[in-house]
Amino acid sequence: MKAEELNWEKVRKTFQAQDAPACVTAIVQDADNGEVLMVGHATLEAVRHMLQSRQVTLWSTSRRELWIKGLTSGNTFEAIEVRADCDGDAILIRARGQGPMCHTGARSCFFQIMEPVA
Repeated sequence: MKAEELNWEKVRKTFQAQDAPACVTAIVQDADNGEVLMVGHATLEAVRHMLQSRQVTLWSTSRRELWIKGLTSGNTFEAIEVRADCDGDAILIRARGQGPMCHTGARSCFFQIMEPVA
C-alpha cells in the first residue's frame, strides 16, 4: 500500500472541526521485540517523508509541523517498515533506534501502569 492509499478522506472528516490537517494515528513499535514505543499522528507529508528518508517522521499537533524523531534530541529512529491498518486510517511504524523514544527519557511512552478502579 502507498501513502496516498490511506483513507485520508475519512480522516479529514474526523479532524475537520479541529481545524487541523488530516492525520492518521501512528503507532511506533520496536521492530525487534514488538514493544509499543509511542502513539502519535502522521500527515500524508509525514508518511511520504518517512518512506523516502527511512526516518520516523510524525506530525506535531502542538507545533503544527513535521516532527522527525531525534532531530533535536539525537535519539533517532529508523523506520524499518510502515504498515497501514485494514481501514487505512492508522499506521504501524516498525522502528529501530538509538536511545529512548519518550520525551521523559523512558524507552517507551507506555511505562505508567494503570491501577484498577475500586
